[in-house]
Amino acid sequence: MAKAKAPFPVRLSDELRAKLDALAKQERRRPSELVRLLIEDAVAAHEAANGPLSPAPPAPPAT
Repeated sequence: MAKAKAPFPVRLSDELRAKLDALAKQERRRPSELVRLLIEDAVAAHEAANGPLSPAPPAPPAT
């Protein structure tokens, strides 16, 4: 079974969204997949420079 993926809405300016779409097209990826990969790269770079991060506990459900 596939692992559940938590949605993570992000607000982008029209200009940044257009650039993300252009980059995703160049990379032949969906924009959401490209964002996930960029975040994974940023976290890996941070951990390489600063040591491993411990995942935060899940946030309580919204009321």
